Amino acid sequence: MTTIKEIAEMAEVSMATVSRVLNYDESLNASESTRKKIFAIAQELEYVTTRERRIKKQICQVCIVKGYSEQEELDDPYYFSIRLSIEKSLREENIEYIVISKDRLFDERLNKVDGILAVGIFTTEEIKNFKNMNGNIVFVDSNPQDEAFDSVVINMGRVVKKVLDYLISLGHKEIGYIGGEDYLIGENIHLPDYRESWYRKYMGEFGFLNEEFIRVGRFTPISGYELMKDILDTGKYPSAFFIANDSMAIGAYKAIMEKGLSIPEDISIVGCNDIPTAQFIVPALTTIKIYINFMGETAVDLLVERIKYERKISKIIVIPTELILRDSCKKL
Repeated sequence: MTTIKEIAEMAEVSMATVSRVLNYDESLNASESTRKKIFAIAQELEYVTTRERRIKKQICQVCIVKGYSEQEELDDPYYFSIRLSIEKSLREENIEYIVISKDRLFDERLNKVDGILAVGIFTTEEIKNFKNMNGNIVFVDSNPQDEAFDSVVINMGRVVKKVLDYLISLGHKEIGYIGGEDYLIGENIHLPDYRESWYRKYMGEFGFLNEEFIRVGRFTPISGYELMKDILDTGKYPSAFFIANDSMAIGAYKAIMEKGLSIPEDISIVGCNDIPTAQFIVPALTTIKIYINFMGETAVDLLVERIKYERKISKIIVIPTELILRDSCKKL
């Protein structure tokens, strides 16, 4: 195998100069002729850079682990879309994959795959099991707060601020919140959603927080319907709502219509996720777009990089979001 020392001797320059030229160090003060000479010698001797030598492994198969149930995937297309985006990216990379639910974490196949893409929320014990089974793991749409893992996440603080800034700019001061929470069966605890905590923080700072306009249930259409109905039945409701996901917003639409109220004339609505249905309901839903395809691509890229280049330092990638303005909000 050709070494930097051999190239340096043939080019009559130092080893440091060869290394910096081959690594495209633009701060190096070397003439163009010297650079060309070094590259020509390296090509002639078929020199392989350190980075290229580190590509040792071929990826044979990875596993997608779902941190949610089949019913949750049916109730909220968001979860389903994330999985499909990951599968699409894996196929484009010609990587074989298997899909399992988290209740099968002790499946012996997990010890044999090259890497794991963990989608959703997992318990502390489940995360510990991941560590024991495989060193190449990327968490998607969650961050286990463990520096051993890569993760792809959304900055929910920015999401909530975009929504509230928009509604307040329209003149709304009474802004309700309808959201959900995740329930970790293994640890028998409910996990408050970041959207709710950020909503409370910002509304408190604006001086607009009203506990009477907050309801929390599950991330499903039926829960959105029931929670909105519960508020409307009190006879007192805000002029606008931020609803934690589009599936819940669809349920909330039904409750509003049943009360004889109109969107956005009586109540303005902003959802989150921008599922395909959001643009087709009437009125079309203003919502936060989460770039799910990009999320899947990024997760696969992280896993491929970790496996092929044996990267040890973890990365947290924050996916951008966008407020999509449609017809469900009105200026007061």
